[in-house]
Amino acid sequence: MSGTKKESHWISLADLMTVLMVIFLFMSISYMALVEKREREQNKIFKDYEASKVALYNELKEAFKKDFARWNLKLDNDLSIKFTNPQVLFPTGKSEITPYFQNILAEFLPKYLSVVLQKKYKDKIAEIRIEGHTDTKPIGASGDPYIDNMKLSQDRGRNVLAFLRTQSCFSSLNRSEKERLQYWLTANGLSYGRTVDKSYKLTFESKKAVDNDKSRRVEFRIVTTSEAIINEALKNIDEK
Repeated sequence: MSGTKKESHWISLADLMTVLMVIFLFMSISYMALVEKREREQNKIFKDYEASKVALYNELKEAFKKDFARWNLKLDNDLSIKFTNPQVLFPTGKSEITPYFQNILAEFLPKYLSVVLQKKYKDKIAEIRIEGHTDTKPIGASGDPYIDNMKLSQDRGRNVLAFLRTQSCFSSLNRSEKERLQYWLTANGLSYGRTVDKSYKLTFESKKAVDNDKSRRVEFRIVTTSEAIINEALKNIDEK
């Protein structure tokens, strides 16, 4: 009699273990399916980001294909457009835009805005920076040439932004487009913190000699929403 009870006890325990194993297997399969789903979603996000970045690059390249040589423009893979002829941008050591550069900007800005303000890029662009860069030559009398050039570069970036706001390509925009631009646009001065060499490579990275002429430049740089994409991907990883 006691042997039968003992056998029944082990049979019940075996059944319980089988049930637990089935539950564990089901949970494992469900977890793996969830992980795969998240990975597919992350891959789609990154692919969409890359596709938007490539599309922006190609549209900017097409929009200015006739202008690169005549305006000394340079389009980089980081979605920055560089004005690289310092003689036509500003007087030496000054922040006032030359009449010649004003004429260039008057043609450049409508084309540029026609690309970035397309609805398909509304959620793809985080910021558009107008960057002023100087050479390493000291100016002013503060005793710190980096800070003196910082003020000069900031003034130049701000003046380009101010000029943009006086143009019909801006005033003719609807309210929503103006608000979007005002949210995106910033004027940044970088002094000579990002000088370039003869190949327009950043000297901090290339370790080559500074080309002062090429370093004096203005850039329109698009910052995409990649940071938000990366944060979303990291959030998903943390939740795994």
